[in-house]
Parts: sequence; structure tokens; C-alpha cells
Amino acid sequence: MALNITQKLIKDHLVSGEMTPGREIGLKIDQTLTQDATGTLVMLELEAMELDRARTEASAQYVDHNLIQEDSKNPDDHLFLHSATRRFGLYHSRPGNGVSHPVHMQRLAKPGKTLLGSDSHTCANGCMGMLAMGAGGIDVAMAIAGEPFYVKMPKVWGIKLTGELPDWVSAKDVILELLRRHDVKGGVGKVIEYYGPGLESLSAMDRHVIANMGAELGATGTVFPSDKEIKRFLKEQGREDDWIELVPDDGATYDINEELNLSEIEPMIAKPSSPGNVVPVSEVAGTPIYQSYVGSSANPGYRDFAIAAEIVKGKHIAHGVSFDINPTSRQMLTDLVKESHIASLLSAGARLHQAGCNGCIGMGQAPASGRNSLRTTPRNFPGRSGTREDSVFLCSPETAAASALTGKITDPRTLDMKYPKVNDPKNPTIDVNLLDEPLPYEEAKNVKLEKGPNIASIPEMDEMPDHIEIPILLKMGDNISTDEILAGGARVLPYRSNLPEISKFTFEIIDETYYQRGKDTVDKGGHAVVAGFNYGQGSSREHAALAPRYLGLRVALVKDFARIHWQNLVNFGVLPLTFVNEEDFDLLEQGDVLEATGLREKIKQGTEFNMSVKGKNQEIKVRHALSERQIDIMLKGGIINWVKDRRVKS
Repeated sequence: MALNITQKLIKDHLVSGEMTPGREIGLKIDQTLTQDATGTLVMLELEAMELDRARTEASAQYVDHNLIQEDSKNPDDHLFLHSATRRFGLYHSRPGNGVSHPVHMQRLAKPGKTLLGSDSHTCANGCMGMLAMGAGGIDVAMAIAGEPFYVKMPKVWGIKLTGELPDWVSAKDVILELLRRHDVKGGVGKVIEYYGPGLESLSAMDRHVIANMGAELGATGTVFPSDKEIKRFLKEQGREDDWIELVPDDGATYDINEELNLSEIEPMIAKPSSPGNVVPVSEVAGTPIYQSYVGSSANPGYRDFAIAAEIVKGKHIAHGVSFDINPTSRQMLTDLVKESHIASLLSAGARLHQAGCNGCIGMGQAPASGRNSLRTTPRNFPGRSGTREDSVFLCSPETAAASALTGKITDPRTLDMKYPKVNDPKNPTIDVNLLDEPLPYEEAKNVKLEKGPNIASIPEMDEMPDHIEIPILLKMGDNISTDEILAGGARVLPYRSNLPEISKFTFEIIDETYYQRGKDTVDKGGHAVVAGFNYGQGSSREHAALAPRYLGLRVALVKDFARIHWQNLVNFGVLPLTFVNEEDFDLLEQGDVLEATGLREKIKQGTEFNMSVKGKNQEIKVRHALSERQIDIMLKGGIINWVKDRRVKS
């Protein structure tokens, strides 16, 4: 049978289940990736599991999100992460080394391997011919401990690329065009695989840009072939021996087929406040801006910065515009300095920030209230920038640079200049000074974890009750993101290792009273939340499941879930349910009390059952999508209890 690349990768790593779309499968994980906003919990989970050594081929901990050191909380966590990587045998990328996804691509990614990361944009490394997926932190902790990763077998969505990108159009416009076509739910339950003659003109980093924002389509992952372009990239990184060819078999087929002619794409932009709210730049041209921002894992390549530098070279940005440059890796920044691109940017009036995630996660570079910000970042969910009432547009580096010059959203094709052509440096810098290799086991086993005063252990969770009588504390609409459930940014993320403190920010963007109201339900059986479609889209941060659970959340009843958040809810013992009849959503009101008796047996006996609405003589039919393994996890009250129980039994 002829196989596509995704099928080859899954077949080579399948340890349980069948490759039937929608069925749960278990996959062997070769590599893992954690970052500091999620990694501290992962390291605490490894400690709780009493792990002696990482069981993967390579696991890396990156410090790229929480770089601002306004007090001791972040640096204390950095010391903890450093000690944990030494103790458990992980690579450690120090603060300032860069964003996890491009650094991993440069230094550790290997074609033919699986990669699981506690960051939703881990899918970016699918550009290397890998099956790279984002997941909740505890799923990654399990993978580090040598356990399979369980996921529903995806459909494979084949996108044939033809043609070649015209001048002033780049890879960001490709993925924005797909978001225009399919919105933020278009990739749910699918792996997107790109093939066709159009690939020849896309560099490895161009592919990274496209793969990165597959997360915004809701996809399980994105896969590109490992071809001569990936071989070229690895050779330049001094890693040619890591290359293998990985392409579709002749006659390979896909579950879903689409064609995209690169020659027909024009500059695109996502309007506030969703990556799926995409229109051609020409439709919003002339809109005034306050900020233009280049960088992030969604545009991390040398050419993304170099093209912006060439556009503004010898010119000056418009009065009143903040032109923010956020380098994505230390070695790339060195090359940009060598080639004088940083000098061109600074001379034009740009502001240079350290290599890291920075404003993408709301960690600095927040825009002024009531002003428009253009960003090459992957997301523009409400409040993610750090400004609560923000107005963020997503665009390419070409559009960002052109708009910085004019002070308004500008179609770069209208600039009075020839399109600059930039190429990657022939001999790029290879810098591993801030990437520490794992310690030998005999040395590592004697390392003690360094825990600062802001690190709190994860509290024990009780088992799922057999009878619930719980109020609906929040009723929400569609596309609620994890940024809205639990915000990121410099105000919140320093508490990522302290559940009691970080829980105080839960749902504050939606309802500032939730924290206290939720806390009041903890000793009374807990509560529920109700929402519409695509609940939990966005970041993989498990805090968005764990913090509400800590505050008494027992049931999330929605029209449908985003994949990673659904898995996180299961892992922390929150029962994720969907409406069998979507019109029942309209019957429920905030404050209604949901009841169910014999709940434990009901979820074991079948996927559908009824819940009653107290005092209203109403029955709501609900459905769960749990596997037998997940039912067992749910009954135990979450995966930590499940692991402990397995250890006792063994």
C-alpha cells in the first residue's frame, strides 16, 4: 500500500491502536520539547513520578517565555529548571538562546522522528519531516518517562502546492490564506501534509512559518517532506548526518485533498481578534498603526528579519510608530549583526529586544490601549498582547516593515522600490554556548532540585464523584481561547509554578468574579462551565485546565473542544462533555444547576447519557469521547492519581 509521509511516521511509531481516523492510538515519542511557561510543572510532575532519567532520544527544556526579571520569581524558576534538566538528563537552552521552535529546528530536530512539546506551536518542526505535536505538560512528562502519547488517529489533509510566490508575498501569506479559507477549526482532527512542485521554492524556514500556524487551524500537526532542501539546511547547521529522505510513496493518497497555487497569493492580514479573521491587506490599507512587530516562532527565519531590514534600509519609520524587532535565536541574531541588517533596522528607528518569545506571549512590547498593533506573531486572541482591550493584526514581515515606514497598514506592493532579494548566509553561525547538554547519569543522579519560594507542589485531586449537583458558573460563546481562560503575560506567568497564586487570574478576562465564586464551590461539590464551539483553542498551557480544576471545575459542557485543551481537561479530572443536541445550549443559563446520579457507571456504560437541570424539569443529553484508558483516568480524578495507582499495583 502506498503511504503518505504522515502515515509512514505514524506506522513507524505505532505502539497501540489501529490507524483508523477517530480511534485512539498510542505513539512512541522520540523527542520532547518544553518551555519555561509550561516546563516548571512538567519538572514537578517528573519529580512526583520519581523519574531517574529521561527515556527519550532527546528532550530539551527551553527558557524563552518568561525572560523579564522584574523580581526574583522568574530567575528562581530559571535556576529550578536548570537543576531539573541536570537531574533528569535533558538539554537546557538558557535565557537569551532563543525561541524553542527555531532553536530546536537548528540543533536537535531530525527527519523521521516524533516530537511532543508542551507548547502548541511544537508543530512548527513538522517542517523537518517530523511528526511534531503540541500537548499538555503532563502528556509530555509521561513521554519523557518513556510512556506512549495517546491521540485520536487524525485524517491526513493533503495540500498540493504549485507555482511560486510572487514578489512582496512570503510564507506567512500562505498560511494566512489557508486560515482565510478554513478559519480556526479547519484542521481539527487532521494532520496537514504539504507536497507538490511548489515546495521547491520554499526554504526550510519558510516551511517552518507555514507549519507553525497549523496550530491556528486547530490541526494535530503539519508535515513537510524531508527532501534536498532539508538536507541543505542540516548541512549548513553542521548536522548533515542527521538527514534521511522522507517523501510520499508514488501513488500515495490523502483523506482530504486541496490545491494551492502560490503564484495567486497576495499579501494577507488577520484582523482583530482571531487568526481566522483574514482579508487581503489591500482591504484594510490606510488604517493607522501604533506598533509594528517583527519576530516570534511564526516568522523566525533569517530572511524574515533581513527582508524587513532591506525594506527600511536608508529610510526612517513613521513618527509615533514603535517598530519592535524580536530576534528568535542567538545564532541568527549573530548573523544579522554580521550582515549589517541589525544596523539597518536600528538606523531606521527600530527597537531591538532580546532573543525570545517576548511580546508574542504578552511578555513586554504591549501596545497602547485603543491603538492598532501589526505583528508577525501567530495569535491575536483578545488580551494576549498584554493590553486587555488590544487591537492586534497578524501579517508578514514585508507588510510589517512597509507599514512601519508609512504609519498605516500598507500593502507592500505599493512601496516605491524594487523587491529586495535576500538569501540565508552561506556559512551561518553555529552557536551552542547557551545550550547545555545532558549530564552523564552518574553525575546527574546526585543533582538536587533548586526550588525557590514561588514553587508550590501540585495539590492532590479527588476522584470523580458518583453524584453531582453543580451550578453553571459561566456560560460563554464560541472560540474561547486558553488566553481567555488563563492569561499569559508578565503579570501572570511568573506564577506558573504556584497553582494557588496563578488560579487568581482564571477567567478574569471574561468574568473577574469567577475566582471567588469558583473557590466558594470547592467544598460544595464544584461547578460547571458551558460554552460554544472550539472551546480551549490556542496555547497548550495546562494551567488553563489545572487552575479551574483547583477552583472546583468538574464539568465543561460545550459544543466542541480544541484538541489539546480537551486532553488537558481529561488529564486533570475535569469531565469534558459535548451537547448531543446543540440547540440545548440555548436552554441553559448561567446559574442553572446540573445534576447527574450514577455518573461513574454512566460514563463506563456508554458515550451518551442525560443530565437534568434542577428546578426546570429539563433533561440535557450529553456525550463524552473518552477511550477506556481515559475513562479510567477520569474515574481516578486525573492522570497523576492514575500513575500513582499503576505504580502501587506494579
